[in-house]
Amino acid sequence: MSRRLFATLAAAIAAIGLVPNTAQAAETLTYVALGDSYSAASGVLPSDPTAPLLCLRSSRNYPHVLAARTGARLTDVTCGAAETKHFTTAQYPGVPPQVNALGADTDLVTMTIGGNDSGVFINAILACGAAGILTLGQGSPCKDLYGTRFTDTIRNTTYPSLVAALQAVRAKAPGAEVAILGYPWILPATGGCFDRMPVAKGDVPYLRDLQMTLNDAVSRAAAATGATYVDMSVAANGHDACQPVGVRWIEPVLHTTNPVVVHPNALGEQNMATQTSRVLGLG
Repeated sequence: MSRRLFATLAAAIAAIGLVPNTAQAAETLTYVALGDSYSAASGVLPSDPTAPLLCLRSSRNYPHVLAARTGARLTDVTCGAAETKHFTTAQYPGVPPQVNALGADTDLVTMTIGGNDSGVFINAILACGAAGILTLGQGSPCKDLYGTRFTDTIRNTTYPSLVAALQAVRAKAPGAEVAILGYPWILPATGGCFDRMPVAKGDVPYLRDLQMTLNDAVSRAAAATGATYVDMSVAANGHDACQPVGVRWIEPVLHTTNPVVVHPNALGEQNMATQTSRVLGLG
């Protein structure tokens, strides 16, 4: 936890019961949420009425959950389909660069970002799904066809973009605690569930490895820029899209409860908030 964040929380705790409410409010944590659809909780209802329509932001996303638990003053600019470039360039008309929400008074910044860069994540899932359907779930047609193409793009293109995005955040909010979350598991380590996630059995570990590569890039970018990495890998084990309702944190392609498939549901967002709280010592 950064000195500034610790000092803000300590002052707020010390103020309880000792000073008027107006003084307590002055010590409220200033929190800015950045990121993509995993941060925005795209598809989870109800929608955030303050959000641009195209951002598909939910009022039950993990930033809202985290702010409610800590009493933080939240500015949420998360937006579905955001890439690292949208930290410094406008994503849509009327949707300014996300770092514009930051300032010298920002205490805490959280995000998930990188999964949309170069279309790698979604393109891999679509490609593997199509290949799996053609082989009726047998073999590893996606791995056989694409090999290291997706992981090479993450290592060579996504990683430096993540570093640049985090540097842009630091430049706008030099005193803030900056946390970047890893992506919760979409698929189990082996096996899969072809009736819900139409991926060939041999491509399940292939896609799991791809996600591991992405999370590794996020972790290394955090280390390179002094940000905090919130590792979801252990907490999210056993909560992938192949699990039943009430257990899974990610919704599958078929038999889903979320119109935005292969994304966190409300339970997933709650647990992303919980893991962030634990890592940052906010709980």
